[in-house]
Amino acid sequence: MGDEDLYPPYRLAAAQKATAEAGLDALLIPPGSDLRYLTGYHAHALERLTCLVLPATGEPTLVVPTLERPAAEASPAPRTGVRIVDHPDGTDPYPLVVAALGGPVGAVGLGDRMWAEQVLALRAALPGSTQRLAGEVLRALRLRKSPAEVAALREAGAAIDAVHARMAEWLRPGRTEAQVAADISVAIREAGHATADFAIVAAGPNGASPHHGTSDRVIGAGEPVVVDIGGTMPSGYCSDSTRCYVVGTPPADYTDYYQVLHEAQRAAVGAVRPGVSAAAVDSVAREVIADAGYGAAFLHRTGHGIGLDGHEDPYLVAGNELPLEPGMAFSIEPGIYLAGRHGARIEDIVVCTPDGVERLNTVSRELVRL
Repeated sequence: MGDEDLYPPYRLAAAQKATAEAGLDALLIPPGSDLRYLTGYHAHALERLTCLVLPATGEPTLVVPTLERPAAEASPAPRTGVRIVDHPDGTDPYPLVVAALGGPVGAVGLGDRMWAEQVLALRAALPGSTQRLAGEVLRALRLRKSPAEVAALREAGAAIDAVHARMAEWLRPGRTEAQVAADISVAIREAGHATADFAIVAAGPNGASPHHGTSDRVIGAGEPVVVDIGGTMPSGYCSDSTRCYVVGTPPADYTDYYQVLHEAQRAAVGAVRPGVSAAAVDSVAREVIADAGYGAAFLHRTGHGIGLDGHEDPYLVAGNELPLEPGMAFSIEPGIYLAGRHGARIEDIVVCTPDGVERLNTVSRELVRL
């Protein structure tokens, strides 16, 4: 699987067509996942301006600092048909953006996460232009993953599964959460990731906080431990998976509600198919947990999309009536959290297929006793 598969030139043409249909004259895209999606260029976000100027019609231009030009030229961007122009230190880069647009325009879509100082500078350089969010255009293009993107996510899923399979090497009583997380972060890279993005190790009462992270708390015998880990592969695509562990005998009530959670996750995955809404999948997981009396302990949405970002559309949450389509990739991760005691979450990345769903994480979802 090469760059030409993951970052094909036709994406720029598709984005230009969608830009025109949205009533925008151009998109202005800073470093980040949108830029990488469109050009394959994994640019650094710096105070020096890097910006893809993508007019609704005409030649795309990538404006980069002179010292970043070699990296841009070595990326897949030139093969997509992008023209590269650079600005030396000490010069104003914003006239290059205006020139690439062919002069003032009526409406531009700015990258959703463009720095405020760049947004304001572009407003000054294009005083007659209306500014909107580029996400209005790009979100729909990125929602449905291509076969190459699904393959990249499948590779990421296998890599993070390999780390969960090694948990007995590090997770044991007497070690701190931070010590275990440090070992996990090394293993994430050893498994093939370019970066280890996060390693949540939440033992005992810390497991009741969904985004606890880690601490210097010593893990005790019999304490349930929530381990949520993920990274970014060299392809740019992300992994994310959560499993629960215990060394020794877990509390009796924990095993009871863990089985409820296991059923909720299984039911939610089974509900995924084309045409079912994102909210409906969330409802399936929530109903199982609520019926068992733990509804108030399910604190978050059932899932989030994943791709070049760890969190992206679609979001599986109440109120999101977006129908699922083949190629959409997202997590299914219900949780139960009992404040001051312990918690549990089971998370897989799945892909909606023409006839149902494919799990990209395959390690056991049972409570793992080490």
